[in-house]
Amino acid sequence: MAESDDLISFIASAAGEENLRIEESFGNGFVRLRVAEAERRQAKQDIRFIEDAVVELLRNARDAGTTALFVASFKTGETRTIVCIDNGSGVPEAMRERIFDARVTSKLETMRMDQWGVHGRGMALYSIRHNALEAYVVSTMVHGGTAISVSFDTNSLSERADQSTWPVLGKDDDGEPCCVKGPRNIIRTVAEFALAERNTCAVYLGTPTEIAATLYERSLGAEYSAPDSLLADPASLALCDRIGAAADAADFVSIARTLGLELSERTAQRIMAGRIPALPSVASRLLATQERADERRVDLARDRRGLKIASDDAAEFQEALEKAFEVLGEKYYLELQHSPRVRVAGDRITVTFDIDKGE
Repeated sequence: MAESDDLISFIASAAGEENLRIEESFGNGFVRLRVAEAERRQAKQDIRFIEDAVVELLRNARDAGTTALFVASFKTGETRTIVCIDNGSGVPEAMRERIFDARVTSKLETMRMDQWGVHGRGMALYSIRHNALEAYVVSTMVHGGTAISVSFDTNSLSERADQSTWPVLGKDDDGEPCCVKGPRNIIRTVAEFALAERNTCAVYLGTPTEIAATLYERSLGAEYSAPDSLLADPASLALCDRIGAAADAADFVSIARTLGLELSERTAQRIMAGRIPALPSVASRLLATQERADERRVDLARDRRGLKIASDDAAEFQEALEKAFEVLGEKYYLELQHSPRVRVAGDRITVTFDIDKGE
């Protein structure tokens, strides 16, 4: 009898779970999903890699009117954490949790289409939290910015294997700078966003220490909006200005923690003493390297020992190959680990496509 009761209980439980997912059954295996189940499945599709989550965080900050965006990225064991600090419109206190709910958005009339697709459906932060170990608003102030921290288990949500290589720039068909080479890692994700938005938003990417140093220098510079900040309560200042109000290293660590940046007092002392420099913006760093790359050309008349291809032409060829691969990738659900590798030797050009097996 006990085994029979257990079986009945199991069947009832399974049926209950199905009812939570199915709104209506049409027979022959066809059902209408409940909205919550459809949203859950869409969230899994929207965020397939950690890099997908990063670009959604960046777009979310952009759409909040951000003109300066600071991204700290670090990995502890198998956990990748991303902290985004912006100077945008902020989040009302009552909305700190609700912004992670499905279909919650502040962009009722301003849905936006950009190179990453549609944004403004109210699904980005929901999708991020659904795929993350944790995602929360660390600090926020209306008209004073927002700091969001998100952590992922890289065993559950993959990231690119190479997270240290910066992309190489080339130019698109309109002559605008764009990333043409390098792994599609977090750096490249941020770089592509920074280049696309460089006229309206300065983006900085680094470790928590580098971001803290950059915020500190910025808050003490000409852009600082509160010259009497050392006498002010840091909580009364815009987020990006708060670190400049630190009276000493211990105070610095405490303020940084309210922004999602964990530092030691020794590190804080080094920053305050100017021994850790501020970061250049991502766009300025990339454009500076492009200027040097543009000077490299191959003179075929000077070297006839074998085929030579100018770096810009090779980069353009590589980009065309990557676009061509998308047709095959969409049909067979394939992802590239990085851009195609083009090797020129003697009278031969060899192209290699390394496939990312994913999960």
